[in-house]
Amino acid sequence: MADCELREPRAILFDLGGVLIDWNPRHLYRDLFADEAEMERFLAEVVHADWNKEIDAGRPFAEAIRERQAEVPQYAEFIGMWFSRWKDMLHGEIPGTVAILRELKDLGRPLYALSNWSAETFPLARERFGFLAWFRRIVVSGEVGLAKPDRAIFELAARQCALVPGRTVFIDDVQANIDVALSLGYDAIRFTGAGALRQALAERGLLPTSS
Repeated sequence: MADCELREPRAILFDLGGVLIDWNPRHLYRDLFADEAEMERFLAEVVHADWNKEIDAGRPFAEAIRERQAEVPQYAEFIGMWFSRWKDMLHGEIPGTVAILRELKDLGRPLYALSNWSAETFPLARERFGFLAWFRRIVVSGEVGLAKPDRAIFELAARQCALVPGRTVFIDDVQANIDVALSLGYDAIRFTGAGALRQALAERGLLPTSS
């Protein structure tokens, strides 16, 4: 098995939001709040990361929003927009990263994705971003009922995509996800920008050094 694994081409497992796709609720809420400090409090305390992670892990938007509106009624309208105006949180591609993805595809690198994303909204992303079709498989948290940084979703992705962690480069912008991937034996790259990612991939022999 070890000899077989060494002959396998190294796979690349991408995160999507924050690496290839610029999803950020500030793209929506900056136009709705007159005061930026109040917007940041709203994002940190009302529609906070842990609440959104529940949606990413499969909780229905309607249920999560209804409960949060009852708990914080003064922001009920803005909470409802987390779904009704979700498209306005999508700004587009991360500059430069999709170009790297295209190069990897053209070189025949095995490409996969592991993303925290609601099953309800991911079809909208598929419609908008044609490059998602370049992946051999995409594991979506909302479809499998697990979310990063839970080790179980990494293990599930390895099974579904037939990945060998030691022969897989994982790319994510969240340090907690990187830490779990490293603990499972992945070669992990913390995404900070397209330039640094290109250099890291070139150092691993996955892109030409002259690119």
